[in-house]
Amino acid sequence: MPEIDHESPTPVYRQIAALIVKEIESGALPVNRKIPSESALTQRFGVARTTARHAVAHLREEGWVFTVPQRGTFVKERAGADDD
Repeated sequence: MPEIDHESPTPVYRQIAALIVKEIESGALPVNRKIPSESALTQRFGVARTTARHAVAHLREEGWVFTVPQRGTFVKERAGADDD
């Protein structure tokens, strides 16, 4: 199971989001491909569905993913990602 530290001052949902961002940056989750569902995240990280939902919402707020109703949540192309 991935490294989630329940004793950390960093909220669990942010830790999950950070792990997903690493997968996006590494190419393991490519642009326009689905990220794992909330159900899959609950199983993978051993957290409540609400926590998984918060992680996905955080990724959406930070511009990493977008959600298509009835289809799922997908990796978003990051503007300026190659401009550095």
